[in-house]
Amino acid sequence: MENRIQQDRLMVVVGLGKTGLSCVRFLRGQGYTVAVNDTRNNPPGLEELRRDYPEVHCSLGGLDESLLLQAREIIASPGISINEPAMLAARLKAGIPVIGDIELFCRATDAPIIAITGSNAKSTVTTLVGLMADNAGIKAGVGGNLGIPVLDLLNPETGLYVLELSSFQLETTHDLRAAAAVVLNISEDHMDRYKNMQEYHRAKHRIFRNCRFYVTNRQDDLTVPQLPESVPHTSFGTDMPDHDSWGVIREAGQVWLAHGHEKLLAANEMKIFGEHNIANALAALALGSAVNLPLQVMLDTLREFPGLPHRCRMVARYNGVSWYNDSKGTNVGATLAALNGLGPVIDGKVILIAGGQGKGQDFSPLTPALEQFGKSVILIGEDAARIEAVLTPGIERLHADSLPDAIRLAGRLAVAGDAVLLSPACASFDMFQSYEDRGNRFEAAVQALTEAA
Repeated sequence: MENRIQQDRLMVVVGLGKTGLSCVRFLRGQGYTVAVNDTRNNPPGLEELRRDYPEVHCSLGGLDESLLLQAREIIASPGISINEPAMLAARLKAGIPVIGDIELFCRATDAPIIAITGSNAKSTVTTLVGLMADNAGIKAGVGGNLGIPVLDLLNPETGLYVLELSSFQLETTHDLRAAAAVVLNISEDHMDRYKNMQEYHRAKHRIFRNCRFYVTNRQDDLTVPQLPESVPHTSFGTDMPDHDSWGVIREAGQVWLAHGHEKLLAANEMKIFGEHNIANALAALALGSAVNLPLQVMLDTLREFPGLPHRCRMVARYNGVSWYNDSKGTNVGATLAALNGLGPVIDGKVILIAGGQGKGQDFSPLTPALEQFGKSVILIGEDAARIEAVLTPGIERLHADSLPDAIRLAGRLAVAGDAVLLSPACASFDMFQSYEDRGNRFEAAVQALTEAA
């Protein structure tokens, strides 16, 4: 690099793409000298970076330890492990701070933040809380791991930020100070990046650092932080709530969302369905109440919310068979939630399409739900054999070479009352560009099948 770069003002952004570009824009606006390092030779956003910031030095094709060691701070994108050798050399040997875009964001705003993480349902709860705030007349910034990078959300007129945060983002966040924080649930995910569940758990729980209020899941002990009892908190769950928590009252065949002993909303008034979505709604109510969103506005939002694309949404119904796109089900916990949410509310059985890149997960927890609710499992992708290996003999399993083949096979197996569920429990990158691409192709193939019938 040129000698003109002053080390005391040099910020090195590691990883480009949307998040990296947002960091460059923010840091240049703050007057910092910025350099970019990416392991790819032609990362997304490179053309825009060179057009808009020709003065920014780029080191591509691998982590550049010599560049990292010159930094005042390193801003790591979520896709870059902070345990790569070059990062460890800078972080541990040279003592250079490694932060992320969330940390930069927290330094730049005093507005309250609702912080949401978990292995599953982050996007649904984040979107719900953001809609509740908007419907209450509060200008809310919604983003993070969902949609818009947080630094692009910064606006002095924003009254509340609702952030979905991944474990990777939390690893590089040190001073979040959330007005309300939650870990929705914890199940195995990203075991290709973490040594064990304990390490993954620690990363998730960084969300509670210096929080002013926290929410836990009563039905998942791994969501409970080690914080003093004096920190205000509440809980949610699909069981009976106590006097100041959020839960479910079951009465005369009806299921009610409740706060304490007060029935608030019949579950069948919501457009989203299943036990997992009842839990999501309760988590959103708990978080919204923590920042004083009006209860009636939140309940009205729940009545109207249709759910998010690629998250257990019914995309077709033909000859009595329902087809559900849950392509966002990229880990075992998400697929379990879909099976346990869908199975009890259909007349028939579930035909599950699963498989892809398993990220080192244990697939055996799927077995009990499949034994209870499943008719067949159609396996696709890189880790199909690993899933098949843990299924008990009583679960019918079939293989398909492609997603359209799996859909045609499911169409032949399904009878009226059954549901075909794409919930892969795996990442998509062995066969598709993204989980959205996988879900879109599923919907297109289902539409072609039903039109041809």
